[in-house]
Amino acid sequence: MNVIVIGGGPAGSTAATMLARSGYRVVLLERETFPRDHIGESLLPASLPVLEELGVRDAVEAAGFLKKFGATMVWGSGKEPWSWYFRETNQTHPHAYQVWRPTFDKILLDNAAKNGVDVRQGHRVLDVDLGGQGAMAVEVARPDGGRDQLRADFIVDASGQTGLIGRKLSLRRPDEKFMNLACYAYFEGAQRLPAPDETNILVESYEHGWFWAIPLHNGWMSVGSVTDHRYGGDGVRELGAEAFLRQQIATAPHVATMLADATLVQGPTVLRDWSYLSDEVAGDGWVLAGDSACFIDPLFSTGVHLALSSGVLAAALVKSALEEPSIREPASAVYKELYLSQYHLFRQLAGMFYATNRSVESYFWEAKRILGAEDLAPRAAFIRAVAGQPPKGYERMVLERGDAPEGFAEGLAELKTARQERAARFDAALGRPGRGPIAVHDAVLSLAAGVTIARKPVLSGDRFVWGTVLSSDERPEGSPIAPLIATLIGLFDGKRTLGEAIIVLAERAAMTTAALTGPVLQAVRILIVEGALNGV
Repeated sequence: MNVIVIGGGPAGSTAATMLARSGYRVVLLERETFPRDHIGESLLPASLPVLEELGVRDAVEAAGFLKKFGATMVWGSGKEPWSWYFRETNQTHPHAYQVWRPTFDKILLDNAAKNGVDVRQGHRVLDVDLGGQGAMAVEVARPDGGRDQLRADFIVDASGQTGLIGRKLSLRRPDEKFMNLACYAYFEGAQRLPAPDETNILVESYEHGWFWAIPLHNGWMSVGSVTDHRYGGDGVRELGAEAFLRQQIATAPHVATMLADATLVQGPTVLRDWSYLSDEVAGDGWVLAGDSACFIDPLFSTGVHLALSSGVLAAALVKSALEEPSIREPASAVYKELYLSQYHLFRQLAGMFYATNRSVESYFWEAKRILGAEDLAPRAAFIRAVAGQPPKGYERMVLERGDAPEGFAEGLAELKTARQERAARFDAALGRPGRGPIAVHDAVLSLAAGVTIARKPVLSGDRFVWGTVLSSDERPEGSPIAPLIATLIGLFDGKRTLGEAIIVLAERAAMTTAALTGPVLQAVRILIVEGALNGV
């Protein structure tokens, strides 16, 4: 066989499906038999394109899951709930879903089988032999009690928090900032939020941490408290999980109101110290995906999204490594950059939320504010966490509702103003009365300080290929640029004007200057606004 995928959750099912579609022989080994219980019901709109690519969007819609249009929070500077909506920052996908994970995960796993994956449920991987690409092997316990030795060219470890390869190689380290404990259960007959927020997730901060309350299509509600691991651990040991959870509910007024007439139907379940990161996520013949690689505080419901997106990236890495061995190592490094850039973004946003919450004064929140402020102090931290990324909604709302450290909001405003001023200068030069675009054509451009261009693997469709990446202090992971734009930027040496660069570029590309001028001006404007070019 070509590939073994360990784990049938969202990451494993996604990677296996993408690989099988490309003609690879894939065996997926799942220790449980689906449907199986799993926490993590609240999805993000960013996951919907992956569901569409997998071909399961219609099945998810047909399952009757509630549509999630946003979030309602008791967080920030006040004690009353406030809401924000996905449509404010995502017109293409203005909603996500509140899913029942046993059903949702089974949809994904069944879809893998339909796409040609050899899905083996009830098969538990006992050990992994990392002999290098082409000599990978796993030892598997079958449901009938027998054992198998399976070999493959590549292994995708999507074994979740079990983290087979990560533990074998001692790659995993805990995230000291988010050493929390979750105690969660499911209730029937809970009161929902008032319209139009009745299908929103509620996130309520309270004295000892915060609660989630997620309505589900079967009439249940997923409810969980997140507390410091020491406080929660002591409470569970002293009172038992159910009594501890009910004690916490009693101190969270909004959640308590919603559950006043509800009945506990499943749980509680306790998860301890779950936030962690792996030092390496890919190696010679193996790659980690989903929770096997890392897990971050569930504040923003990012678990399934990271699993799906890493499944896509892992499949692309495997294809590239098997088809072009020379790209394996650099593509593995790029896989790590892309995956961890998402992880670190959500981690920084979570730290920002904790650091700026003033709805509750307590030891828990004071400690979180101190720890969170460590990430907010350097200018580069919030530039990377906020300004250098597409808007998520979280950052805007925390600035409006939270109590940001001194200089934080001012720094963001300064950055946005600088970008606006660069855009205004370019537009003024472009439309200077009586001269048209000549003023811009006369500009002598050069790369800004800290900006580099490098040849490295980039994601193209369903695999990694060699490309050109522009990196800066604001976006250290870099952004792929088209070959024509890379050639253009290479002409900006601080001596040649933009007009002269267009002429040279037209000669090299065998195009007319008239055909190139519009696209070049558009590209240059973006690069100037982003601070990658100087000269206008």
